[in-house]
Order: sequence, then C-alpha cells, then structure tokens
Amino acid sequence: MRNLHNSTISVLLLGVLMGFSVACSHQPSDDTIAKDVQNKVASDSETKDSQVNVVAKDGKVTLSGKVSTPAAQQRVEQIAREEPGVAGVDDQTTIESEAAVPPPLVEKPKPQPIVVPAGTVLTVRTGQALGSKSSQTGQIFLATLAQPVSAGGRSVLPAGSTVSGTVVTAKAKGKVKGEGQLDLSLTSISVGGHTYQIQTNVLSSTVKGKGKRTAATTGGGAAGGAVIGAIAGGGKGAAIGAGVGAAAGFLGGTFTGNKQVEIPAESALSFTLAQPLTLLPPRK
Repeated sequence: MRNLHNSTISVLLLGVLMGFSVACSHQPSDDTIAKDVQNKVASDSETKDSQVNVVAKDGKVTLSGKVSTPAAQQRVEQIAREEPGVAGVDDQTTIESEAAVPPPLVEKPKPQPIVVPAGTVLTVRTGQALGSKSSQTGQIFLATLAQPVSAGGRSVLPAGSTVSGTVVTAKAKGKVKGEGQLDLSLTSISVGGHTYQIQTNVLSSTVKGKGKRTAATTGGGAAGGAVIGAIAGGGKGAAIGAGVGAAAGFLGGTFTGNKQVEIPAESALSFTLAQPLTLLPPRK
C-alpha cells in the first residue's frame, strides 16, 4: 500500500515538472518581446509617428523616447502590456511639448520705396549753353543737381546727381517781327546707379518785338502758366528770370543784341516735379 502511495506522488511530481518545462518552452524571449512591441508601435495608426525605443529584460519592458500626444503615450504602454510574455512595463516616454517646436520665422519688414512728392523743386546747373537760336527742339541737355533734395526726413537726391532734360521748344526771333522762344523740361535723374524718369513743369522764356521779354513756367501743376519773371528795357546781359515764391521755377538767361534767348552754361534753373518720383529702397 505504501509503495502505491509513493508511486502516485512520483507521477504527480513528474507531471508538474513536465508542465513547467512545457510552459517555459512557450515563454517568448526578451528579444522577441522587444521586437514585437517595437513593430506594433510602428504600425499602429495612433503611435506610428512616435519615436519609441523598446528594451525587454526578464519579461519586463522598458519604453523610452518621445511621443506626440498623451493619447499616443497611453497607446504605446497599452501595446506593451498586451504583449504575450510581458511581466511588467516601465514607461519612460515623454510628450513633445509645444515649447520644443521652434517658433515660426518672422520676416523682417521689407524696406519701402521712397517717394519724392509732386511739387518738389529740383534746382540744377546746366552743363552747356542753350538758346532760342542755337538749340534745336527735341535736343537733349545735361545738368547736375545743384542742391540736395530731402524726403521723409532724409536726403534722397544728393547734390551732383546727373539730370537729363529736353528742349521742348527752340524758336529763334526774326529780325523784324515774331518772338524768340526757349522751353525746357527735365526728363530723368540718376541716383545710386539707377536712372529714373521724371516729369516736371516746362520753363518757358520768350522775347517779343519792341523789347518785351518774359519768362514763365507752364505745365507744372499749381505753378502751371504762372509768370515768373518780366524784364523791361533791353540790352545784352539783362536777366530774364526771377523766382516767385519758394516753389516757382527760375530761368536765368540773357538776350543777345538781336533779341534771342540765351542761357549760358552753369546757369541755375529750378524745375518743379509734376508727378511723384518713386525711388528704390536704400541698400543696407
């Protein structure tokens, strides 16, 4: 009887040992657990964008890295806990905060063009002699800016800038009757390596029979058609232009013996911008 009892105990112990052995043979390895969890995190729609590292040791899984949201963090931990063979999970992942995201680049305000308003006076010095008899209608003449021009509280057109103009009308006076006429206007100015087209008033000077001589500015906005000078008497060297107000054009010249309008080289002439002049932003 005792032998039968001992045999029964031996069979039971053998069965327990065999069951334990079979259970151990079905326990996945740490490498398998880590790889399975890593693959599931990478393929899950909620966690695939997370940067998670998985390490398994003795069935305990350690998670590290960054996830984008708290929901993604919970899902990663859930995947690890549901993995067969996992005995525990240590979740060390962190959530990427919005502060870690670099702020958007803020564009610096672009320099704005400079606008020289209409009505601004440009005083120039002619680079050549001009005359009602010696010049031709349509002729181009050169001059330099005699005085700097400011806009927006800064100097934008420096003295010495090259200016181009055109002879609008050149008409010689006849010996007996008729009138001599010389009309001028500016067409462009060069500043900072750029040439800008400009539109100014027309400075008009005439000499009529019997010694009547006038100088006027026309086509210049508010100053258009205003008489800027009138000289009585006659004789070589008489001035034919005089400024009237700060914005009036000035046309200096002389009458020759046969009553022609002549403007010597280096004469100072003032023109008024009829349209605004837009300049490129200054270089930094």
